[in-house]
Amino acid sequence: MDISVVVPLYNEEESLPELHAWIKRVMDENKFSYEIIFVNDGSKDRSWEVIEKLAKEFPEVHGIKFRRNYGKSPALYHGFARAQGDVVITMDADLQDSPDEIPELYRMVMEDGYDLVSGYKQKR
Repeated sequence: MDISVVVPLYNEEESLPELHAWIKRVMDENKFSYEIIFVNDGSKDRSWEVIEKLAKEFPEVHGIKFRRNYGKSPALYHGFARAQGDVVITMDADLQDSPDEIPELYRMVMEDGYDLVSGYKQKR
């Protein structure tokens, strides 16, 4: 598998369908094999129900559910442990990170030989 996208989240039920569709579009356009691992960090809203629905409809979607909020670092840890892709990309669930950047991040690791690539916003 080319890419695992790990998405830690807390109370993001509204953004999850849009984020999934955006990631899927980018992956399909670039013909990547991939998985999306949503890590529900104890959300109080319907985030887990949304993840379950997406996972039933799309085989690339997987979910990890925490019973309570442990924080972003433990969520990433468990997402990384589950990831099977050659490259792991983390993304926040609030639509602030653009999935359109995924192909370039993947290229930098696979072709340029970087072990780690980090992005940041130049304009907020």
